[in-house]
Amino acid sequence: MSNPVILISGASQGIGAAIARVFAAEVPGARLALVARNGKNLAAVARVCAKLGATAEVFPCDVSDEDSVAAMAAAVTKRSGGVDVLINNAGVFAGAPFAETKVAEFDRIVAVNLRSAFLVTRLFLPAMLRRKRGDIFFMSSIAGRAAYPNGAAYCAAKFGVTGLAAVLRAETKGTGLRVCCVHPGATWSPSWAQSGVAAGRMMPAADVARAFLDVYRLSRRTVVEEIVLRPQGGDV
Repeated sequence: MSNPVILISGASQGIGAAIARVFAAEVPGARLALVARNGKNLAAVARVCAKLGATAEVFPCDVSDEDSVAAMAAAVTKRSGGVDVLINNAGVFAGAPFAETKVAEFDRIVAVNLRSAFLVTRLFLPAMLRRKRGDIFFMSSIAGRAAYPNGAAYCAAKFGVTGLAAVLRAETKGTGLRVCCVHPGATWSPSWAQSGVAAGRMMPAADVARAFLDVYRLSRRTVVEEIVLRPQGGDV
């Protein structure tokens, strides 16, 4: 596809910023719509992507808020005419024992990881179905495949993302859309800075980002339904 429009949520840092950079560098004519709450960080990512050869525009947005998402989608559609590749990457992590997890914290983690993917996808999906073409990625986690202690909110959210992707894939089979759910293990990003886990035990964000690009580049006759990525040691 020439000059594809690629929307990346959570693009202000970490894996989202890495995805933006790899698509900017390797997809000729890429037009990036970078979405996150932090406009300053988004602008910095956009400048890097522009130097790599892409057109990059920023759309500050709280993707867990319905009104904010509606305004963002309208702005993206007005500027770009539609989205060809939708990457639902926005997320947040926090851990606590089940009995100590506050209701407000549970709601926040589910909203940012799961509700956001639903809100964003439902607004761009109809146009993709009309065009009979599009790629939709959901960022789940290994926490969306196997539960672990102190992960009540995060695991619930990521299991939800995995299920949401599966439902959409079942509903859009044969329409020309491809739906892929990505399950990374521990990946170095600013959110892990205070975790106590050494960066060398984690995957680099650039490797996870490249997996998205490689899946996108496959022939339209092939869909990668799910992909699991883990650090070499496999213990984080």
